[in-house]
Amino acid sequence: MAYVKIHPSSVVDRGAEIGEGTVIWHFCHISTGSKIGTNCSLGQNVFVAPNVKVGNGVKIQNNVSLFSGVEIEDNVFLGPSCVFTNILIPRSEINRKHEFKKTLIKTGASIGANAVILCNNEIGRYALVGAGSVVTRSVKDFELVAGNPARHRGWVDRFGNKLEFDNNGWANYPDCTHKYFLKDNSVEEYAN
Repeated sequence: MAYVKIHPSSVVDRGAEIGEGTVIWHFCHISTGSKIGTNCSLGQNVFVAPNVKVGNGVKIQNNVSLFSGVEIEDNVFLGPSCVFTNILIPRSEINRKHEFKKTLIKTGASIGANAVILCNNEIGRYALVGAGSVVTRSVKDFELVAGNPARHRGWVDRFGNKLEFDNNGWANYPDCTHKYFLKDNSVEEYAN
């Protein structure tokens, strides 16, 4: 039978939902109304704000804060100390909670350590954001971005391998169960 493991130093507010098999390590705070899926791992000092949704199989490394407006789909990896924003023009003396923007991290995406994801963007399925990158625009499915600001550096498969395309736009590796097709600067995936 599955279980939920929560370290005694962590705080889980009443009304937060945590799925079976999830492990929450030291000094975390899970807020009211947030939903964390099954088989997730939250490292030390993770903060999950009210009404944030985290899918199944998500790995959140140390020192990550998920603010209101952030939504994480299944099997996402969030590297240590990566940062999410939820407002475009912050000012201490102006309350802009009604202006929170959405940020969606789609299935299978990975975000490297210390990356910054500005709000109002999407990180596509199985996309890969390099460590230390500053993402100022949405990232496409299977896209590899890195730098400040993050720029297109190529394409990756669902396992994180860099894709090379032939003259017809196909990438297919003998050890892979999927084919990838590049068309109009986007990648589509097909099962073999």
